[in-house]
Amino acid sequence: MKGLVSRIQRFSAGDGPGIRSTVFLKGCNLSCAWCHNPELMARENELRFTESNCAECKTCVSVCPHGGWRLDAGGSRVFDASRCQVCGTCAASCPYDAVGTVARWTEASEVLEALLRDRAYFARSGGGITASGGEPLLQAEFVAEVFAGARARSIHTALDTAACVSWRTFEPLLGLTGLFLVDLKCIDGEAHERWTGARNDLILENLGRLVGAGAEVIVRIPVVPGVNNGDANMRDSAEFLARLPRLRGVELLPYHALGVEKMKVLQRPVVQGRFATPGPTEMRRLAGFFTDRGLWVL
Repeated sequence: MKGLVSRIQRFSAGDGPGIRSTVFLKGCNLSCAWCHNPELMARENELRFTESNCAECKTCVSVCPHGGWRLDAGGSRVFDASRCQVCGTCAASCPYDAVGTVARWTEASEVLEALLRDRAYFARSGGGITASGGEPLLQAEFVAEVFAGARARSIHTALDTAACVSWRTFEPLLGLTGLFLVDLKCIDGEAHERWTGARNDLILENLGRLVGAGAEVIVRIPVVPGVNNGDANMRDSAEFLARLPRLRGVELLPYHALGVEKMKVLQRPVVQGRFATPGPTEMRRLAGFFTDRGLWVL
């Protein structure tokens, strides 16, 4: 089976225990205003353009079969997204890697083969592989095939998900996933919809079901000032999570602005300038809402 894979990030230390290799899959069913992987939001493939690599050789213009790259009246190179078919011709021809595709369709067996190159690091560090995105559960069958191959070789698996999918999507992965990393953006449904495009009823229900099914679960909360760092949201989030038995812990992740540069590479308007990065003092204060209720904050 093939999946739309953006990249495999090796030697990752932030996507589960130990040293890990993380597979980033394209496509998401949320539209978080602060997304740090905006290149993975759309479910279809896209073109990327890194202007700093471009030597203005205009090879892209000469090879594009659809007129996506063309010259304007002044002879300058311009990109017309409405004409681009993401065929990859320009990406294959660009001598400076200025143009490329965000992802490619890849066989699960090929991905697994690449992941197995790091199994010595997994064994020494207690690590493994992580499926992330985007929302990896939009390609759940692909993830299941990769995870089954990993588990057959005694490699730990983790799934980084926003959990905004039906419970039926989770069920085939319960026995194949060693750890679920579940994002919780806002505890209030209306606020969640305002900032992500969807309510959180399904997410909260799935969290309860995962823990009830005996799955290992860590809840990850991206801390975005002006969105969810208010005392009421953190208090209510902590009270909800404290009611979940056997929850492994909570991880608070400060917002960072990496998505801003990625938006530029995708040639999209940058809209994330309104968010700031919370400082260490603020993060420690917010952690107190969870530790005060007996939750382990990673």
